Amino acid sequence: MGLELFFRKPKNELEKGGRGRPRNAEMEYELTVACPACGYETPQSALIENLHVCRCGHCFRMSARERLMYLTDRGTFTELWGDMESEDILGFPGYPDKLESMRITSREKEAVICGTARIGGCACALFIMEPYFMMGSMGTVVGEKITRLFEYATERELPVLGVTVSGGARMQEGTLSLMQMAKTSGAVKRHSDRGLLYIVLLTDPTTGGVTASFAMQGDIILAEPGATVCFTGARIIEQTVRKKLPPNFQKAETMLQHGFIDMIVPRAEQWRVISKLLMMHRRKEAQG
Repeated sequence: MGLELFFRKPKNELEKGGRGRPRNAEMEYELTVACPACGYETPQSALIENLHVCRCGHCFRMSARERLMYLTDRGTFTELWGDMESEDILGFPGYPDKLESMRITSREKEAVICGTARIGGCACALFIMEPYFMMGSMGTVVGEKITRLFEYATERELPVLGVTVSGGARMQEGTLSLMQMAKTSGAVKRHSDRGLLYIVLLTDPTTGGVTASFAMQGDIILAEPGATVCFTGARIIEQTVRKKLPPNFQKAETMLQHGFIDMIVPRAEQWRVISKLLMMHRRKEAQG
């Protein structure tokens, strides 16, 4: 057999080793994500298109930037204090490496994004916590940025929208992180004393010192379906009281039943509900 047979140009797709698909055809398979609630595997592209919500209604976590895209009017968001970063103020072992790792994986400098935007044409100040940066834990920079946002909104008579997701206070910053509970609460109170609106959207999970401060101080408190809302985790409570807790303990549905929140809003409805609330409470907007 001549060597020229090994180097001749293939005559069809089978000789090329393909399956007859056009070169520009979409991949036959794509990555899927299994739902922890129902087990259904959703193609990643379909999940993104559906705002990271499974067909059963389970809400997957979203980054802060993704929430910005569907909650605010396009092109209206202006970020504030985006260059602020946490430092290892206590010399906690491994904390500098942890911070650097989180900045790389989350592509954010901190666990909260603050700024101004329009929602349904209504101007507001807003903060959105980032679950992929140390699970939105509240350190000194997170507390400072949220405090500054409320002071900014108070000065300009703007309503505030807050989207919370957090594992609580950041242990690597010790008592200084716990102090942010009082600092943010004071800023929320001064904003409220001016008669200004504060809407909170609780997402999974909202826990610890964040729940014990600004997360539960809204004039109107909304939550996503199935969101965990608590101060202390269920396992710690069970170990302390030595009793099994009821099903759905600390879930948004139970919080609504007991009057801790005002409304559960599916993700696809959040822009409509929030924009309507802002319109109902609209005040004269400050100039500049």
